[in-house]
This record gives sequence, structure tokens and C-alpha cells, in this order.
Amino acid sequence: MNRTSTTSSVTLLTAYSPEDVRIFSLVLAAARIPHTISFQSSSSWDIVVPDCLAEQAENEITAYTAENANWPLQTPTVEEFHPAFRILSLLIVGLLCLTYMETGAWQQQSQWFTAGAGDSEAILTDGQYYRLITALTLHADGLHLLGNCLLGGFLLHYFFHLLGNGIGLASLLLTSTLANACNVLAHGPGHHFVGFSTAVFSVIGMLSSLNFKRHASIGRIHLLMPLMAGTAMLAMVGSSGERTDLGAHFFGLIIGLAAGYLLSLELVLRLRSSFWLQTFLACSAMGCFISAWKIALS
Repeated sequence: MNRTSTTSSVTLLTAYSPEDVRIFSLVLAAARIPHTISFQSSSSWDIVVPDCLAEQAENEITAYTAENANWPLQTPTVEEFHPAFRILSLLIVGLLCLTYMETGAWQQQSQWFTAGAGDSEAILTDGQYYRLITALTLHADGLHLLGNCLLGGFLLHYFFHLLGNGIGLASLLLTSTLANACNVLAHGPGHHFVGFSTAVFSVIGMLSSLNFKRHASIGRIHLLMPLMAGTAMLAMVGSSGERTDLGAHFFGLIIGLAAGYLLSLELVLRLRSSFWLQTFLACSAMGCFISAWKIALS
């Protein structure tokens, strides 16, 4: 800072942008140091302070500059990440359709539904926990499959674009399996379920939380925004129909909301760029689906 003395005041510094003038003026005002701004040209302004307060003013400006040298912090944002493989959502939709072509609609005598459909009594009594996963790949009828493919395909594409294929697929498997487990505990023995819609609603919950974290603003009401958005979606598409499992949709949404907050942590956002981690998680999640069906059919 170059000082230029006059009779009783000194030019503390010369600023070269209106933003700097505003900031330095606020710093001095916060320290209760009187000052004036002298216009020099179209691109420079002098900040003048009393000579007796010049040293204090300089210390305040220096301290502010040092504290804010790295501000704003450069943290990873959603827009900075792009997955290398961008058609995983289409691959999943295709696999669901191929599975339906093999299994067909719900039939009591079908080996696929006998072995892999969600059965709360078999899960709670016999420990057939693989059904929590295999049930996600079965559908009661073509309309059930179509709804999950259309809504799920769109949401999954955006979800994988945000988090990557590995983190996204592992999160989807974990949240939807946990939601099915909660639904089984809530219903007790005698409840049967199939369908990918549990996973779809867990994705809705995670996207709601992730979107809130990206665009959160000050105010307590915004803490309820993800829950409100998810509840509205649940009311519109997840609570009607003869074979709709409201419990699975509800638990998928709630668990997805909680998982979304964890996935929005800075550590997770930094790990998205790890090719090996994404590959490992994607292969592990796919391996879980395959292993669950191998156990079911054995």
C-alpha cells in the first residue's frame, strides 16, 4: 500500500475496481475507521483515511486480504464431473426388459417368481435375504414394467450423470435393498412384492437431497424442500394402482432422502473422479445382482 500524505489525511491505497472499493470501504467501516473515497479516473479510486489512523487501517486491510486469499473455496461441483460411460441407464432398462421377456408376468407356478419374488415370510423366517435384491428385477405385468422403465430410465440417467456409474449404482442397490427390508419388517409375514419401483423412489429421494444441497439458500423452510418434493412425487405416481406397494415406495423415498445428504458430502464429490473406485463399485453392484439370482435359482 502506498500512502500519499496531505495536511491531516493519507491515501491508504488505490483501488482499481468498484468491487474492491466497496469491499475495502466495508472493512474500514466495520473497524469504525472514518475514510473517504476519492475518484481519480474511470478505473481508479483512492481511499483516504486520517493520518493518525493510517496504521490501524492498513492492518485491517492486510488482515482481511490474508484471510480471504483463497476465497471463494474451490470445491468440486456437480457440473465439473462427467462420467466416461453415459448409457448405463439405458443398459439397466434394457436388462429389465430382457428379464421380463424371460420371466413374463406374475404367475404362481413360475420358477422365477417362486425363487426370486419378495416374500416377507421367507425373508424373516428362512433368512432368504437375496429376495430383497432379486425382487427388484421382477415385474407383475407389462404396465408395471413400462412405468418403471420410462420414469426410472430418465431419473437414472440424471442420477448417474451426477455421481458416476459406480457410486450411483451402488447407492441405488443399497438404498432400495434397505427400503425393501424396512417394508418387510413393517408388514410382517405374508407380504409379497416385486418391481423396480422401490429403486426408482430411492433415486427420487437421493436426487431431491442432492438438488437441495446444490441450490440451498438461507432459511429453515428450505430444509423441508427435498421432503416436500419427494412427497409430492409419491402422491402423484406412487400411491395409486391395484398392485402398488405404497410401503416400498415410502421407504424408498425416505431412505433415498437420507442417503442423498450423505452423497452430497465433499468427500463423495471428490471421489467421483476416481475411475478405479467407480469401476469397482459398479462391478460389485452388478455382482450382487448376479449372485442373488444364482442363490435364488440354486
